[in-house]
Amino acid sequence: MLAHARARLLRRSSPWPRRVHTVRAHKEDARWPGWELVIGIEVHAQIKSRQKLFSQTAVADPSTPPNTRVSPFDAAFPGTLPRLNPKCVELGIRTAIALDAKVQSRSAFDRKHYLYADLPSGYQITQQYAPIARNGKLRLEQDNVSVRIKQVQLEQDTGKSTFLPRQRTTAIDLNRAGMPLMEIVSEPDMRSPEEAGHYVRALQALLRSVGSSDGNMEQGSLRCDVNVSVNRVGEGPGTRCEIKNLNSVKFMMVAITSEAQRQIELLDRGVPIGQETRGFNEEKAETFSLRSKEDAPDYRYMPDPNIPPLLVNAQYLEGIRQQMPELPSAIRARLLKLGLSQRDVEVIMDVNSGREVVFDGQLGRGPVAYFDEVAQGRDPKVVVNWLTHELLGQLSFRNESFRENPMSPQQMGELVDLVQADKVTGTSGKTILRHILDTKTTDSPSTIAEKLNLLSVSDEGASLEQWCLDAIAALPQEAEAVRRGNHKVVNKIMGNVMKTSRGTAKAQDVRAVLLRLLQ
Repeated sequence: MLAHARARLLRRSSPWPRRVHTVRAHKEDARWPGWELVIGIEVHAQIKSRQKLFSQTAVADPSTPPNTRVSPFDAAFPGTLPRLNPKCVELGIRTAIALDAKVQSRSAFDRKHYLYADLPSGYQITQQYAPIARNGKLRLEQDNVSVRIKQVQLEQDTGKSTFLPRQRTTAIDLNRAGMPLMEIVSEPDMRSPEEAGHYVRALQALLRSVGSSDGNMEQGSLRCDVNVSVNRVGEGPGTRCEIKNLNSVKFMMVAITSEAQRQIELLDRGVPIGQETRGFNEEKAETFSLRSKEDAPDYRYMPDPNIPPLLVNAQYLEGIRQQMPELPSAIRARLLKLGLSQRDVEVIMDVNSGREVVFDGQLGRGPVAYFDEVAQGRDPKVVVNWLTHELLGQLSFRNESFRENPMSPQQMGELVDLVQADKVTGTSGKTILRHILDTKTTDSPSTIAEKLNLLSVSDEGASLEQWCLDAIAALPQEAEAVRRGNHKVVNKIMGNVMKTSRGTAKAQDVRAVLLRLLQ
């Protein structure tokens, strides 16, 4: 205990731990010329398990009525004991493997003591000194930077306090008490708000790909505490301040920018930076003080006497490795190798629409898996165009997520085949896609094309020639211009024909017939 107290004092007296600060080639930033920004992030991600970390109580979601998912242990009834959820351990190890971290053969749980109304036991169970994994890394492709991961630890969440101004009381909801969390602690390896944003988005994609967390910041299942310091170029890192509970990548980047400018302004005036914990006001776009170093609570960490050490043997670890899904870096490399553009790859791997996950790490079909199924035996560039420009575009227009997509891979594949075989035009193909999304029908695209009279009309059909004659009669001035040699005007006449045919006429056939009739 004395060693722990001494280590805690040493950490508080230094701006950043010296052993973890890395020297990188300085890249001048016009926002703070002559200054360097140093950023480290602690991410708290909710584990996708059906049950809480130390009880068999079902986890709650934001729609769950207050205090309906609470066990006696969650409420700290005397005599109740914790029982570790093995699924949370498995998903924590999955995350560690994905981060290329060293999974510890022996880890242990500690009690972090502090008094607050939504923490009935008076302590939080975490892994401060012997975490489940150490020394990982996460590659940021956009910045050509690897962010080191100091440790990954399992811990339980606290309850939720809501102040009711009219009643002048605080309501306590213990649904969240005991929810399983992973705390992923980075080293201070980021040097800009943009790098920090890329780090959190990359971590979200990784957590979703392995099925360990949904990473939804807007629902509170992923929260960030950001440590920020500034120093003049060539000098050592400055005193860090921590910004607590950021639940949006956008606001996190704004908070880092605001805090960096605040610290630089103080240092320019000769005022030293006080080590403190700060919050972020989203409306004012500025940070504010919560407590100083002197006010920081002494958490009095101690080993939890009711939870034995967690032992992980090589056989169990190898079994998890064998079941690991494809990681984002491997997916990106594979898709690029197919000839897809960087932009298309990023769209279908986007963290807001990427690989979907369901409870207990079971992977569902997201855009990547959807693309893989549709692209079997088809041109991947054609498939990705239909997926990104048409399907995802229409879902976005309808304010629907990919999870709500009613169009099966089989329907999409047949639609692509119909368009490629010139059995329906591209315009008609888009109409069929919208019809499927609107009606949520399971009919095949060919059946829909027949029902809606969307099958292509060739240049041999009498209907096409009649449509062209009608268009020429409706636009006599444009027709005369074409006869005089202005072939650019023919596009306007073509538009009239395409409108009449409801997109079933092939554009090249329409142009050929019009030029033949006009010449």
